[in-house]
Amino acid sequence: MEALQKRPELSEEQKLVYAGIWLLKKMDVDPKEGGMVVPLHLPSELTPLYEVLQELQVGGHVQMHRRKERWEITKTGLEYLGQVIDEAEALIEEFDDDEVEDVVRELRARGLDVFRALFLWEWYTGEFDDLVIFQQRRGVQPVEPLWAYYLVSDEFYQALAASIPGPGSNGAAQDDDDED
Repeated sequence: MEALQKRPELSEEQKLVYAGIWLLKKMDVDPKEGGMVVPLHLPSELTPLYEVLQELQVGGHVQMHRRKERWEITKTGLEYLGQVIDEAEALIEEFDDDEVEDVVRELRARGLDVFRALFLWEWYTGEFDDLVIFQQRRGVQPVEPLWAYYLVSDEFYQALAASIPGPGSNGAAQDDDDED
């Protein structure tokens, strides 16, 4: 836990960027395949998405479709999503056979954002397509059943950051009880 506490917190703006990437993917995928249609008037369980949608709209990535009463991805949004997918695919192609500690070490040596790389990798591979299952897999207690609230919460990003080895880590668990 100590290494996690030493990591800088993500800003609200950064969380909105990551939540926006997650939401764009959901909006791009057919609802029959696990995607979703985002209604223009958000029901209470989706209200945390309002700020995310506003940021996406300011960036030109989504727009309101008043006649259909839903949010839609713009051409600019699809281009952005394509760039993010390309970034994730490049990471996976380069590092797929490597151990996490080696990947983190290399990303840090290149001065790249390790958290972004981890987020994109797990986002692309579907690790957190279902945020309730993600919480269950990670042992998060209590599980937040309202996924939109979890998506914008500090707890989600802390759960992701917890899997990043600290600088100098060899990946081995430290056990203080081994000292006699």
